[in-house]
Amino acid sequence: MEYGRTSHAVYELKYHLVWVPKWRRMILTDPVARRLKRIFAGIAERYGFAIVEQEVQPDHVHLFVNAPPRFSPAELVKILKSVSWNRLMKEMPDMREVVWGGALWSSGYFVRATGDAVTAEVIKRYIRYQRSHAEGPKQLPLNL
Repeated sequence: MEYGRTSHAVYELKYHLVWVPKWRRMILTDPVARRLKRIFAGIAERYGFAIVEQEVQPDHVHLFVNAPPRFSPAELVKILKSVSWNRLMKEMPDMREVVWGGALWSSGYFVRATGDAVTAEVIKRYIRYQRSHAEGPKQLPLNL
C-alpha cells in the first residue's frame, strides 16, 4: 500500500466514481472512449491526483482515483466532467451534433470511498479500543 503525500498530509483517499452521458446515450465508443481515457489521465496529472483504474463504456465511465485531501469527491467529478467535455469539444467538434442541449454529461454521479485492507469494521474496532484504553500508551494492531 503506497500513501500519497502533500506538504502537510499523508493520505490514502480512493474513490470509485461513475457517471453517464446525458440520457445515458451510447456515445462513448471508439475513438471517443480512447480519447477520453487520455484526457482523464492528463487531467489527473495536471491536478495532482492518480487514476488507479479506468474504463469508458459506451454509456458510462468508471474511474478509480486516489486523490489528495484538498479534493472532495464532488470537486473531482466537477473537474473531470467539465475539463473532459471542453477538451473533447475542441478536439472532436462533431460531438456537438451527437449530444443534446450542449452538454455531454448528466448532472449526477456515483461515488464510493474505498480502502485496501482497512475496512469500516477495522476502523470502528480501532476507535472503540482507543476509547476503552485511553489511560495507557497501548497501541492496537490493525490486523490487516
